[in-house]
Amino acid sequence: MSHKIGLLPLARPTFDVPYAQEQFAAMLEQLSRVTIDGQAPVLVGSRELLFDAQQTEAAIADLKREMPDQLLVLQVTFTDAAMLVAAAEQVSCPLSIWAIPEPRLGGRLRLNSFCGLNLGSHALSLNQTDFGYLYQAPSGDGAAGVVDALTELLTGRRSIRPLPVEASTNYVSEAGQEIVESMRGKRVARIGEHPDGFATCAYNANRAKELTGISVDELDLTDLFAKAKQADADTTAAVARQAEAGLSGLDQVDQEQLNRSYQLKVALDGIREQGSYDAFAIRCWPETFTEYGGAVCGPVSMLGESRVPCACEADVYGALTQLMLQSVADSPVFLVDLVDLDAEDNSGVVWHCGQAPLSMADTDVEPVATIHTNRKMPLLYQFPLKPGRVTFARISQARGEPKLIISGGDMLKRDMAFTGTSGVVRFDRNAGAMLSRVMDSGLEHHLGLVYGDYVDSLKSVAAGLELPIIEL
Repeated sequence: MSHKIGLLPLARPTFDVPYAQEQFAAMLEQLSRVTIDGQAPVLVGSRELLFDAQQTEAAIADLKREMPDQLLVLQVTFTDAAMLVAAAEQVSCPLSIWAIPEPRLGGRLRLNSFCGLNLGSHALSLNQTDFGYLYQAPSGDGAAGVVDALTELLTGRRSIRPLPVEASTNYVSEAGQEIVESMRGKRVARIGEHPDGFATCAYNANRAKELTGISVDELDLTDLFAKAKQADADTTAAVARQAEAGLSGLDQVDQEQLNRSYQLKVALDGIREQGSYDAFAIRCWPETFTEYGGAVCGPVSMLGESRVPCACEADVYGALTQLMLQSVADSPVFLVDLVDLDAEDNSGVVWHCGQAPLSMADTDVEPVATIHTNRKMPLLYQFPLKPGRVTFARISQARGEPKLIISGGDMLKRDMAFTGTSGVVRFDRNAGAMLSRVMDSGLEHHLGLVYGDYVDSLKSVAAGLELPIIEL
């Protein structure tokens, strides 16, 4: 009897839909070449990209009736993890995910497929759900051997293997304890709730405070918008001068939207001063664009440069991580997405829309003002990250247990991989092994980045926080 594979192709219309459809067609073509035990599997499920929850729920219901031998989620673009988790819960069979890289051409992230895989792997880890995965292009030079890789995937030979944690008790130090003490009493303002399907950004305020000594206040996003709309003209002009001192091209973006972005910075400064906050976790999309009409990314860059770190998508543990790294390094921190790992080049790409602190810019490249690639509004910063030694960390809740995940590497001097603020990094472990360890660890999709080598220092901080360690 032929193996029955249930297909669930996930995508979002805010990405490059024609390119996504092209890649989806190539994925179907490669799947048609697979054989299992000498027979071609039967492919059931949607042959159209599923762009929203309603479409996807209907497709999951159809797959449930089909009773496939395996569920294959095609992560064609970035999506949140809600439908992936729903499919895993409702379709009773082994689960695999196929995500695809995209060329580093200096343009927009057209798919951001890897980040969707990362988000999904964390959500599945919280549910203790096993899965297999493949990260490989379906066409072009990167597609060599993809049929064999798919065969391995669909026969259970590419499954995750949860990583063991290391006790941090061997790293107790006075310096580490001093950093832990310096964190206690700090305050984070969470503005708005994290987006649906972002288990990576979920948190419990009491547990966060017990763990780090940092307290969290929950504020409304509408209050931020109201304060921004009331921003004083002189104060807004001062923010504009700050932007003009570090960016070119500000006259090339929509000026009304740009002013609204400046006003968000004024509002955040006021909230920080009023509440004595040390960091923010902000629900940055879609409402800053769809309801307010300006990006918060540029203000986040400015705040990060002035040692007030901000985590997007209301990621409170991302903000906690940034405060920890800032205390360790005494320098600005950038919360990044890992958006690519290339085994052949032995490198990865870290990126976020356009919010890296200006001091992280490659000094040979002029930073410029730009717009959000999906939402088309300013203000975002754009530049490649400067070369140098870097450290990554995350106070993680992977697999439902707190831990500190750490990695080191070298930021390479490369052309800009993707628009916004991005950098090409060579991790201390080779890129193929990093891919396995990121998936196996259940790591969240946000990592804190700081320049310098602080791996050993972070291990001592982990000891002070009584956190086990995973070193990627």
